[in-house]
Amino acid sequence: MNTTEIRETATKILHQLYGEDAQFHPGQYEAIEATLTNKRTLVVQKTGWGKSLVYFISAKMVKGMTIVISPLLVLMDNQKEYAQELGLRCETLNSSVKDAKDRPARTEMLNRINHGECDLLFTTPETLYSPDVQANLPNWNIGLFVVDECHCISDWGHDFRLEYSRLNRVIRMLPESVPVLGTTATANDRVIEDLKEQFGGNVFVSRGPLTRESLHIEVLKMNTKAERYAWIKKNINKLPGSGIIYCLTQRDCQNLADFLQEEGISAKAYYSGSELEKPGDDGLTPNQKTEKLFAENKIKVIVATIKLGMGYDKRDIGFVIHFQRPSSLVAYYQQIGRAGRKENMDAYCYLMTGEEDRTIQEYFINNAFPVEAEERKVIDAIEQKGADGAGKTELMRCCNMNNKALERSIMFLTNQGYIYYENKRYYRSAKQYQFMGAEYDAVKEQKRAELEMLDRFTETTECYSEFVAKSLNDDSATACQKCSNCKGHQILEGIEAPTAAEIAVIQERLNRLYIDISPRMRWPEADPRFDTNTIIAVPNETGVALCKYGDAGYGEMVRYDKYHAEAFRDALVEKSAEVLRERISNAGYTTITNIPSARNTKVADFARRLAQRLGYEYAELLEVSGEGEQQKAMQNSAYQCANAKRKLRLKDGVTIPEKVILVDDMVDSKWTLTVAGRLLTMNGSENVFPFCLADSSQMDGEG
Repeated sequence: MNTTEIRETATKILHQLYGEDAQFHPGQYEAIEATLTNKRTLVVQKTGWGKSLVYFISAKMVKGMTIVISPLLVLMDNQKEYAQELGLRCETLNSSVKDAKDRPARTEMLNRINHGECDLLFTTPETLYSPDVQANLPNWNIGLFVVDECHCISDWGHDFRLEYSRLNRVIRMLPESVPVLGTTATANDRVIEDLKEQFGGNVFVSRGPLTRESLHIEVLKMNTKAERYAWIKKNINKLPGSGIIYCLTQRDCQNLADFLQEEGISAKAYYSGSELEKPGDDGLTPNQKTEKLFAENKIKVIVATIKLGMGYDKRDIGFVIHFQRPSSLVAYYQQIGRAGRKENMDAYCYLMTGEEDRTIQEYFINNAFPVEAEERKVIDAIEQKGADGAGKTELMRCCNMNNKALERSIMFLTNQGYIYYENKRYYRSAKQYQFMGAEYDAVKEQKRAELEMLDRFTETTECYSEFVAKSLNDDSATACQKCSNCKGHQILEGIEAPTAAEIAVIQERLNRLYIDISPRMRWPEADPRFDTNTIIAVPNETGVALCKYGDAGYGEMVRYDKYHAEAFRDALVEKSAEVLRERISNAGYTTITNIPSARNTKVADFARRLAQRLGYEYAELLEVSGEGEQQKAMQNSAYQCANAKRKLRLKDGVTIPEKVILVDDMVDSKWTLTVAGRLLTMNGSENVFPFCLADSSQMDGEG
């Protein structure tokens, strides 16, 4: 096609979709023409501009199948509906459709693609690299290769994905005749230059203004979760339509959604996790059901992590609330861009910010990359296995690393070609190992600089919208006259700050967010001293932790008392007694014991005072053998369990009660509680109920 034919055909498709009066947004047609003529195109346009229309129309015009690489399953489902309206035959190939040997549906889908019965394929990088797809790839007639949310390719992008980083190799392997299109709303100058280099060749860049005229922004300074909960409770029904509340962690999503439901507000949590991503009898996951309810405006709000972020398109979202600050202004722009996409619609964006937000983001930055010692442990363990390779379980036993650290090292080492995966085992390649520490450190420093920029944003007296757009190198941005800084007052009338009394009521409710301690059911490996196989014959009861370590309220009390006080304060004893009365008042427990410590008697003192407060017997039933190391130095189940077994033993001559409350200050892996509980049940106890002051397990995921 020449350019005249391209314009005529593209305009005809646009009219078929939106009516004879429809017109391209400024730059849309030019991006389509560039895609079909220049072969390498990068579209950097604001959220809601219509980037997906560029590749939908291009897909209708190319010969062969269009492959769209997308980072999120929800984004694929969202876009598939629009593509089908254009009459495109679509397939979605991702982790929800398992490999061919488990799911015949996947084999059938690959056969349809091989026979040219698919116009548009949505897939993820992980699926593209999977063995069955790689085996079929040479059979595919690829007419267009699209990388949606292409900033994920760049180390410098706000949402860099390791699996995306290999796409530059795929792009360079494609014939020059195959057009390549990358789309994103969130790429600054540095990211754009990196993407141009990775795309290779002469790249056409379509870049427009980023300011979203429909968005009204306000920053709310709130240090405590109780204040944020109280504000949301008081004001959410005053906000127009339905909306999204973004949280940094899965736990915050679930807790806030539960709270809103208790207040009669229709809310659902949305994040990555086995429970929310497991299909029910109707074939839909809880997350998919939530998406459907939200699309139909049957719920007021989704409380989500970044899983519901990039590219999600519900055009009438009326508000976005950030319960905590996101990782960067770029991420913030991406997320508020979900709102106000409908023509002539106003949407309201509230950013809550306080001291804890920076701590959470620092945690994510510090844990984004492996450390050299971890990578070397993995390489050494694989090399020791030689030609036999090593499975993941074997690596856990060989390397004192937690599961996340091990997976992180495996991913980076695989991506960089130092190890490879075959038949469910890892093998060492011939490539000489070199730690990428300088590159990792540079990206971390850039992430910290982005946090500093976010600090300046929350303190600025300038226009919020202009500040965000200019941080993305859009120098055309001007003051919006709609944000709270431009107006000089709040962005929506009728919004009220919570009173001190309202906040106090909420804090008391948050203090009751106790955390269940679910029992371990299996040993990492069989140990005849405890059980004849890996099944734990008599597991602990489901216990309870009073709070999350470090959280406002009791969590902060525990943190201070553990390291700065001579003993845990009476208020913790009183609250613990209250919780135990609620949980086990009629279960027949009359004895409290504790996990012993070789370093201090704080836990023993607390357990003794707790027993006295409840009117129970206190008994020291366990002691430290002196053989193990500090438990906190053990990083995975194999090491944690083995160390606890070395450290703990029953005291000589003690009588073991039938029902025992087992007390410790912290719970993390649960292996100390598990080993102690099994020692008690092996020697006369029928039930062991764990109680801990705080859950100190690692922060949950942000996805």
